[in-house]
Formats: sequence, structure tokens, C-alpha cells
Amino acid sequence: MTAQAAPYGRVTQKKPAVAELHILWITAGLGCDGDSVSITAATQPSIEDVILGAIPGLPKVHLHNPVLAYEVGDDFMKFWYEAEAGRLDPFVLVVEGSIPNEKIKKEGYWAGLGTDPHTGQPITTNEWIDRLTPKALAVIACGTCATYGGIHAMEGNPTGCMGLADYLGWDWKSKAGLPIVNVPGCPVQPDNFMETVLYLLYQVAGLAPMIPLDEQLRPTWLFGKTVHDGCDRAGYYEQGDFATSYGSPKCIVKLGCWGPVVNCNVPKRGWMAGIGGCPNVGGICIGCTMPGFPDKFMPFMDEPPGAKISSATISTYGRAIRALRSITQATVNKEPKWRHPRAELTTGYHSSTY
Repeated sequence: MTAQAAPYGRVTQKKPAVAELHILWITAGLGCDGDSVSITAATQPSIEDVILGAIPGLPKVHLHNPVLAYEVGDDFMKFWYEAEAGRLDPFVLVVEGSIPNEKIKKEGYWAGLGTDPHTGQPITTNEWIDRLTPKALAVIACGTCATYGGIHAMEGNPTGCMGLADYLGWDWKSKAGLPIVNVPGCPVQPDNFMETVLYLLYQVAGLAPMIPLDEQLRPTWLFGKTVHDGCDRAGYYEQGDFATSYGSPKCIVKLGCWGPVVNCNVPKRGWMAGIGGCPNVGGICIGCTMPGFPDKFMPFMDEPPGAKISSATISTYGRAIRALRSITQATVNKEPKWRHPRAELTTGYHSSTY
């Protein structure tokens, strides 16, 4: 963080490039509001820290989320109309829930928020995205439904829904030149999302470089490793030692865990205050942070197809490793023979006479 000198040796914070910023959070996609509920558990940072200005160097933040707001009705919707008119600038748009395809039916609508004052008709989620994304400083897709479509976009769904990047285009850029930022999870891990918001706020304030994203538009420092990389059970996998029932502390790949191939940091980070997370509490990873979720990871609770080959291979290797380690462990798990109370010194020490 940059600072500037002040008289008498005092140091003052450099003012952020943007003094105030609004976050418009639309939950009118196809979803369950689970991501909004999840982020209330964040601590690194907490949503309160961001909104109350507890973090130095950031612009003042105003959050407009229908689940968390105390305004209702027109008092809440006025911020959306102001943003559409270009009078709420700058703002970050957060989208929660998958984006339905409003072009595939003759009448009605799939999802909407508020009422168009000119027509008296509901404003669809698609319309809000079309109206607001060109004016947004940054756009964040929160949760797997918004990022890749999620459960609502699985095969056989009637809405034709999709993720935000599918709707806007994977090469879409905001007016500030920022790509869509995807933070998947079903629901999103609280600190993963708030840490991403914090990064973007620092970037807006001129205190951070362009946010690093992978090919799926996920922050690389959060989704660059697999579940397996951070899992406490990974050592059992290496030894080919697998759980055959729930409640075992061993590797749960054979029970249906997709951890070795899923990009997610939950086992490493935990869920709340470093505690919890699917494999940490005995639950299999079902791949909820991945673009192919849920279709490519079903049926759940069955051993993944690739795991049958890899676990069979590692089992052979693991048996040999366990045998060798048991020999070594038996050797090092006892004291050296020279530690005794007998009236003789057997440590190998020889005194010198001068």
C-alpha cells in the first residue's frame, strides 16, 4: 500500500483512485440465495469490515443485496434504476443464480426483478444484465449457478439456463477492461468470494495489478490447486489406503470423491474460520466448483471412472510403500541402545588423556 509523507514525520494514506463505490448484487437468477447467506460467514475479510471501512486504502462501499438490505420495495429498487440511468457510478455488478434463456418461449418470463415503470411489466434478469453490464466497473459471478449454470443448467432442464460468461461471452470486458470474474462454489466459499471482492477493490483503488484468472475466469490463487493437493487424506491415497465406509479418516476416492481432479481450495482453507469443508468432515467432493458440474460428476457416491484405474495402480505401489515405511518406522520409533543406566558408557565416546 502506498503512503505519502506528511509534516512532522506523520504518514497519511494515499487516497484511493475511487472515493465511493456501489455493489449491486442481483439474486434474481435461478438460484437459492445460498451464496448471499454464505458470505455472511466470511472473516477474511468480513462483509462488515468492507462496508464499515475497517480496511485502509479502500473506497467507501455501499452494498445493495436484496437478502441483506434493510430497504424494501421502491426504496431498494431505486439504486438499480439510478445505475441504469448512469447516475450510480462507479458500481460493481454481482450476479447470483444461473441466467435463464428468455428467447426459448412464446410468453411469460423465467426470472425478473422489479417493474418497468413505462410498461408495468416485470424486468427480466436478462434485461437487467443487458442494461447494467455496459455501465459496470466490474462484474462478478458469485457461485456455480452464476459462473457455469450449476444445477439448474443440467441436462433436461426446461429453462435453457447458463452461466454469466455463456450469456455475455467469454471474452467480455467491462468498461474498465476487466473480464468477468467467476467465483464458483455451491454455495461459494465465504472467504473466497470476499477475498476476490477485496482484490477488486484494491485494484479499483489503484493498489493492485490486474486480477489473475485462469481459463475458466477463476482467481488463480484460489483455484490453482486441486482438492487433493490440500486434503488431509491425500497421504492415504499415496499409500493406496482407501476408506470402504464413511467415518474412516482414510482417502475417500473409492466412495465417490472427485478431489484429485477438482480445482478448489476448501480442504486447505476450511469453510468457516478454517474449520470444515467437504473432505475435512468426511464428505466426498462432488466437483461443485467445476464448469461440468453436476452432469459430468454424476452419479454421486460412486467411484469416479478414472479413479478405478488410478486407485488400482496406486494400491499396488502403496502396498510396497507401506511395507517399506513400516520397517523404517519400527527402526526409528525406538531409542538408541546406548541410553541405559548400566555402569558403562556405550555411546561411542572415547576420552583423551593429555
